[in-house]
Amino acid sequence: MQTRRLGRTGHRSSIAILGGAAYWEDGDPDAVAASFHAALDAGVNHLDIAPSYGAAERLVGPHVPAVRDRLFVACKTTRRNRDGVRAQLEESLRILGCDRFDLYQAHAVTDMDELDRRADAFSAILRARDEGLTNLVGVTGHDLGAPKAHAEAVRRYDLDTVMFPVNPRLWADPAYRADALELLDLCAERNVGVMAIKAAARRPWGDGPRTATTWYEPYTTAADLERGIRFTLSVPGVHAFCTPGDMRLLPTVLEIAERFQPVDLERAPVEVAHEELIFPMR
Repeated sequence: MQTRRLGRTGHRSSIAILGGAAYWEDGDPDAVAASFHAALDAGVNHLDIAPSYGAAERLVGPHVPAVRDRLFVACKTTRRNRDGVRAQLEESLRILGCDRFDLYQAHAVTDMDELDRRADAFSAILRARDEGLTNLVGVTGHDLGAPKAHAEAVRRYDLDTVMFPVNPRLWADPAYRADALELLDLCAERNVGVMAIKAAARRPWGDGPRTATTWYEPYTTAADLERGIRFTLSVPGVHAFCTPGDMRLLPTVLEIAERFQPVDLERAPVEVAHEELIFPMR
């Protein structure tokens, strides 16, 4: 699998980041182990995980120490106060068998108001970097306000990475695309690593049965998944994408990432412009 330099972090990340949300459900530990190691065998060298991802930390944790020397481990927190952030960071380190994280992030910073509410959290995360509990720090977030909020976060704080939604449907929205391009330009200027989420997102769940563990309805056919993934990885300034939060989609998604080739950026947004946006979250 191709790798790209994740901005100033210096880490050459696999273009597919293993999204720990795929292990949300408290399922079969053997199936989780097989999925986790299959991702590594495919060339993935970067794990994205969080306490808010259900059973993920507990299920993945036992497998991390044996591969720690070849796995970039990124974790995150949704907490707002300093003590809460520190306690959650230390608990995640324990569960995942790490003495430090490669990257620790303020998670779910979705708009400017939330960014303001997380000032103490950023202070705690930056202090953890100073103390050696994490090598790098960043910000993540869903929703339409994420790019603007993340750009301001990069201006306010000494951040190493951002993680925000990039997919063809969002690029068909002129306002979102403008905010995202502004963020990408800022990250390029400051050499900040950029990770994308929601490459496989299709639309909000309707009234029918939910057939995946993602909070949105994902694309499921190989052709649709390839369109979203190739588009996302072709956007200038995007270094890698997080695999979707459903273990059953991982084999197809990883196969697509292994054979990635860039595409023209104008076609895919037109093809999916009729789809409903997955945001705002509800």
